[in-house]
Amino acid sequence: MNTQYITGFQHIALPASDLEATIRFYEGLGFETIHRTADPAGTPVAFLRFGSCTIETYQAGETVKKAGAWDHLALDVTDAAALLKEIEAAGCYTVTTSGVEELPFWDKGIRFFKIEGPDKESIEFCEIVK
Repeated sequence: MNTQYITGFQHIALPASDLEATIRFYEGLGFETIHRTADPAGTPVAFLRFGSCTIETYQAGETVKKAGAWDHLALDVTDAAALLKEIEAAGCYTVTTSGVEELPFWDKGIRFFKIEGPDKESIEFCEIVK
């Protein structure tokens, strides 16, 4: 396969049982709704962007409501501990890890935590230790 046309991450698709709740959730994390449309069958679709990360979310009726629709969406962060404090202070997100956890990935490891989204998807906030 010739990969010269692949330039990086474009988006991840996320089915939503309540599209408006999904949009509000991700906007609360800093995403911006950049486009709203409908597919040819009339299904509402929204594109949300934060930096170079884009999510395509669409109204899907009933969803899986557990990890597996995707494993997780990882977002790069500069200070996982400080962000976790903000997330906890907001009081509207469910943290699914035991605080900030560490793994020996990359040269000096990573620090991360995860929260649960409105359809039980897992969002990881990952700091690569420098």
